[in-house]
Amino acid sequence: MRALWPALRRIWCRGARGCGTAAEQAQGGTPSAEPNFGLLFDIDGVLVRGKTPIPAARKAFQKLVNSQGHFLVPVVFVTNAGNCLRQSKADQLSHILGVPISQDQVMMSHSPLRMFRRYHDKCVLVSGQGPLLDIAKYLGFSKPVTIDALRETFPMLDMVDHNRRPKILPSPAVELPKIDAVILFGEPIRWETNLQLIIDVLLTSGRPGDAHQQFSYPHIPLLACNMDLMWMAEAQSPRFGHGTFMVCLENIYKKITGKDLKYEALMGKPSELTYHYAEYLVRALAAERQWKKPIQTLYAIGDNLMTDIYGANLYNRYLEEKNSRKGTQARIQAAAGTRASTVSQDVESSNGWEGELSSSTATSCRSVLVCTGIYNPHTEVPCDTRECITETVFHGHRDFRFDPGLVEPDHIVQDVDAAVELIFQLENFAQKNNRTS
Repeated sequence: MRALWPALRRIWCRGARGCGTAAEQAQGGTPSAEPNFGLLFDIDGVLVRGKTPIPAARKAFQKLVNSQGHFLVPVVFVTNAGNCLRQSKADQLSHILGVPISQDQVMMSHSPLRMFRRYHDKCVLVSGQGPLLDIAKYLGFSKPVTIDALRETFPMLDMVDHNRRPKILPSPAVELPKIDAVILFGEPIRWETNLQLIIDVLLTSGRPGDAHQQFSYPHIPLLACNMDLMWMAEAQSPRFGHGTFMVCLENIYKKITGKDLKYEALMGKPSELTYHYAEYLVRALAAERQWKKPIQTLYAIGDNLMTDIYGANLYNRYLEEKNSRKGTQARIQAAAGTRASTVSQDVESSNGWEGELSSSTATSCRSVLVCTGIYNPHTEVPCDTRECITETVFHGHRDFRFDPGLVEPDHIVQDVDAAVELIFQLENFAQKNNRTS
């Protein structure tokens, strides 16, 4: 495996120089009055630490709105959290940042589930915490079932906690319909209960009251939101995230069956699907403000190399490849006429979930790393990396291939205020001219 230290050393060296002023990293030019770029903000470690606001956040957002509280550029908050509704998160952000935030600016890790309509009328088991039934129904699911409801129906399945075991054999409960899919919204509260019952559902093809079936493979569809192994709260060190729960589930399933757990879809950063949907929200906000310029550049501001930076760079690679294909298709069309146009449409329609969103206008997605969360610019990096580590320590999800280039940010700044200052200078954006617009 390729070593991680050389990539981190490059980041550290750039951080030692580059956690400097925005002016040092920006270039001059003619100021622009209307934005052709959008901002994607992570929340934990960028704007807050747990429930504590990061001081630079309010200062940054005063630069992003005019005197009427209207945003000067399209802003979307892209969080891997999934334990509340978008409006609840928007209300929290409004209070923290001191500017009005609408739910249309908020993208939770589970937001792309709106596109998975083929599961909306099926019975789905949902795992996580918060108002799960409300969240599932808001996303379009008509028959969600919680872990608690499943446990009440089959109380003999949950045996780890001796104090919760039934004292007497319960009467047969109302039978639940067959479960057609499992959706992991985020880390649950009782891991042992969730792990046990999810495994039961997967090994019985959705009928957890039955005995495990040795040959029920592939299992019923499994969709997961939020792959963060760790996240930054008030503690000095990162805390377990939903990705850690997924590691447990994957290893338990493989230990029992000898087979790999399969995901129908993985959502949340660093998934391309998440960034594609986030760009869609940015374009919708720009259209609502009747801004005419197409959104060409996205700036993703985050604190986590393995999610925020990896995801932004992965999406940037996707955009580069897509634009390269467009250029090739345009040349083919010029040479071959209408036949090439038909081929192009066939290619676009084969892209699955991408076909449900309008075509992207962005040509690049730039990653901006802040030093207020998981990333620590003061971590010691050894002088001779070859002597201390030979294998990659990759905190990303099992199904994502590690590429050292994808964890190298385009820019490193001290905090979110410096990030906004940098982006405005890079884009030559006329902030002052827009204060009253």
